[in-house]
Amino acid sequence: MFGSMIRYFSTKPKPKMKPIELKTSPEQTQTIARVIFDILKEHGPLTVGDTWERVKEVGLRGLTSKRYMKIVLRWMRGRQKIRLICNHVGPHKQFLYTTWFTKPSISHTRAVHNSSTSTTSFSVDTSSPKSSLG
Repeated sequence: MFGSMIRYFSTKPKPKMKPIELKTSPEQTQTIARVIFDILKEHGPLTVGDTWERVKEVGLRGLTSKRYMKIVLRWMRGRQKIRLICNHVGPHKQFLYTTWFTKPSISHTRAVHNSSTSTTSFSVDTSSPKSSLG
């Protein structure tokens, strides 16, 4: 009994997760969330880095750092505006943000590198459509 009491008091309590409070005004937060949602909807599942590159291309005012964008993405996940999926290929994991309305098929967003400097690429032949008639 004495040992279980020591174990009980020696463990730290679980930290309480407080809700995410964004530093921008509600109107600006809504604008930022809408732009990020449109980027994810248009360009499919994206990593945090790819999402940041797209946001920089748009030139969104009020979103000045990648760190703040990650906070906004976490806030959007909490409100179930977007979801996080894991692309697990071999020993590598890739976490992708996507909307709830995109298809669950995950495409590789980066080229796969071999041990040498060449990259693996795939080609699809669309030169002549095959007809099932006749």
